[in-house]
Amino acid sequence: MKDKHLNIAADNELLRYLQQEVKRKLIPQPGWFRMVLWLKLAVYLSASAFCYYSLLKTPNVYQFLACYVGYGFATLLFAFNFAHDLSHYTVFKSRRQNLFFYTLIYTMVGAHAEAWQQRHVHSHHFAPNVKDYDSDLRITKMIRVIPGSERRWYHRYQHWYAPLAYTSYSLFWVFIKDVVILFSPDEFGEGKDWRYHLSFWLQKAAYLSLMLVLPLLFAHQVWWVVLLGFLLMHLSQSLFLLFTFFMTHHVESTHYPETDEQGIINASWLMNQIRSSNDMHPFSETANFILGGFNNHIAHHLFPQIHHIYYPRLNRIIYPILKKRGIIPNQTTYWGGILSHLRLLKRMGR
Repeated sequence: MKDKHLNIAADNELLRYLQQEVKRKLIPQPGWFRMVLWLKLAVYLSASAFCYYSLLKTPNVYQFLACYVGYGFATLLFAFNFAHDLSHYTVFKSRRQNLFFYTLIYTMVGAHAEAWQQRHVHSHHFAPNVKDYDSDLRITKMIRVIPGSERRWYHRYQHWYAPLAYTSYSLFWVFIKDVVILFSPDEFGEGKDWRYHLSFWLQKAAYLSLMLVLPLLFAHQVWWVVLLGFLLMHLSQSLFLLFTFFMTHHVESTHYPETDEQGIINASWLMNQIRSSNDMHPFSETANFILGGFNNHIAHHLFPQIHHIYYPRLNRIIYPILKKRGIIPNQTTYWGGILSHLRLLKRMGR
């Protein structure tokens, strides 16, 4: 896909220099890496297990609903901190181990692991924010963020209805999006053989058993309370999920490179990655610990082979180099990113 970008000598030289400096200055620390990884595992796995155990045991309706919502947030942060890196094979040396645990964690949140990884690695990472290349832009026609795309009358109000629409996304992903992808023609050349179909149905069955069947059978609540808890979990975790995802690429300062008749992108690969991504608290170890590197998106797009635990240190290397050359990375706070995203929606709705 890099051959679809402009070949700009200065940008190619800068990319090589960044790679050389990162290789020279970012010293791997295996002991520290394992310690932080085990700490993350203890925090997010224990939070998920505690919430799930509590929702099966509590007789109180409000505690039950709170535990359902808490489980949704805990597993989502678990996926942020582990599944994303596993999909890029940066946790274990073994590719098979990475894929196994990546699939296991994605099953916990109800998404089909193979479908997301194919689109994320083979589409989004090569040409973020580029229409017809980045599959993440094909979510819904209700939201308009791409300049030059079709504008409909209701987009004028999208900055008002977007937060409400975002609450439905995880339900859409689990029950509709993955099914549509399953029965759509393959676009990545990897095929959808019986193993692909088997993994899809096993993952969906495991998720529905965990999140609906077992609570219906063993929780001390009537059936409609269980369904209400399931719904509230998705509404709340989905809002957090989409705002966090959208802020990584869709704020006021991010770019949307265009293509010509031959499909050539009007930017170099390096500048496509930098200009179309947004960082949130890029030097904060705390933000990195919570968001699993999603707050360091420029570093991730430039160096996806490096685990997110190193991203704050990585930013201390790449930021000065970029700024010295007059390249100012897009950067917001978390809450500032939400407001900037909504302002982008308002501008794109006009």
